[in-house]
Amino acid sequence: MNKQERKNRDNPDVVVFGKATRFNGVLKFETTLLIQGKFKGTIEATGTLIVDKDAVVEADSITVSSLTVFGTVSGAIFADDKVDMMSGSVVRGNLKAARLRIADGVIFEGRCNMTSAGKEVEIFSRPIEEIKADFQRVSERN
Repeated sequence: MNKQERKNRDNPDVVVFGKATRFNGVLKFETTLLIQGKFKGTIEATGTLIVDKDAVVEADSITVSSLTVFGTVSGAIFADDKVDMMSGSVVRGNLKAARLRIADGVIFEGRCNMTSAGKEVEIFSRPIEEIKADFQRVSERN
């Protein structure tokens, strides 16, 4: 068991769909979901979705609080808060979010509609420590 798996096991708020997981249908969750395998269908959630490096998500629509993409996502995206497209990710489909971050090396095909967050938001305010932690998590798996 690697360091990230131990961390996820100890954090009951993170659900992991492992690399061998294949899921078709409607997915609903309230906490954080990390997809490492393949998903096809619709996601209707109030939590955070993380799509790992080799994961593939093909959705009619994805409705979440926030989305972080390291892998491949296709479909309409609706994020109440933010969408982070990390280097090497592929995102195909229109999106609507209050905040958007697109790293170098991302393939993004679609339209973007920025929504109001209800208060003034500094788009580039994500702490560097948070970005480093995301990068470290992916590096530890590879």
